Amino acid sequence: MKENIILIGYMGSGKTTVGQALADKLSYQFLDTDAYIEEEQNTTISHIFEEYGEEYFRNIETKTIENMEININHNIVSTGGGLPLRECNGAILKKMGFVVFLSVKKETVLKRLEGDTQRPLLQGNHVEQNVEEMLNFRNPIYEYTAHIKVEVDNKTVEEITEEICRNYQIMIKQDEKNEGGVEE
Repeated sequence: MKENIILIGYMGSGKTTVGQALADKLSYQFLDTDAYIEEEQNTTISHIFEEYGEEYFRNIETKTIENMEININHNIVSTGGGLPLRECNGAILKKMGFVVFLSVKKETVLKRLEGDTQRPLLQGNHVEQNVEEMLNFRNPIYEYTAHIKVEVDNKTVEEITEEICRNYQIMIKQDEKNEGGVEE
């Protein structure tokens, strides 16, 4: 397994905040797939959605992580909330490294993202219902994609990073043991 930690989860789960804290703690580089795409495309995610549609954006996401899978090591990667929805993306993420699902409750999402006008999927009426429906749909996909699930509600960033680091070290040791072969 490559030595990267990939954070997946719904918007507002803390992927960027936790990712930056992990990068500092482990002396890894931090990459945010949405920020990377905005820089590469020289526009915002909202504009890509408006101008070209969601499917076009999802294709860009897949190409982005295919490139990262080949070219990065010792990175913390924060993914867009919808990136793991494509099954092929989940497989790529697992090749990239240790995949962590940051699980968040609807109430926490609504509180954290109150007034946010930059996220295309939070626009319009019935935001609370939309968030609940998306969480119900996405959470099983996130769980399937991840090596571990970390509940983030009512935890500090430090508590979350400690839990991730502890499990990451276990995964690395297990991977090293498996690479060394099993003695009989």
